[in-house]
Amino acid sequence: MRYNPDAMTTLGTTITAPFTVTEQGTIRISGTRVSLDSILYHYKLGATPEQIACKFQGLRLADIHLAIAYYLNNRGEVEEYLRQQEAKGDAHQQKLESDPNYQAAMSEMRERLLARWAARQP
Repeated sequence: MRYNPDAMTTLGTTITAPFTVTEQGTIRISGTRVSLDSILYHYKLGATPEQIACKFQGLRLADIHLAIAYYLNNRGEVEEYLRQQEAKGDAHQQKLESDPNYQAAMSEMRERLLARWAARQP
């Protein structure tokens, strides 16, 4: 097979990112429950695409590379999305933690754990 430099000009110039946006606005890798947030979290901690693939075994390595490439090419937009996701999560956590039923359940659980711990002490 001979190299044909003209063949390279027929390649497409765009690659479709493998994303699906949920009703709640979360970006997931299509066909999985893995969010873009999760991939980028590990990537920003220094994980390689191969290491990320080991953490999320349902993902194709190519999709991880595409997700990272999308982030690198659209950093401002993706960072804004990540900020919004974090704000939504913080608001949800604050709402949950301010619920009296949640507070009562946590208090009860804490008391049970302390009682178990005390029962094990000599």
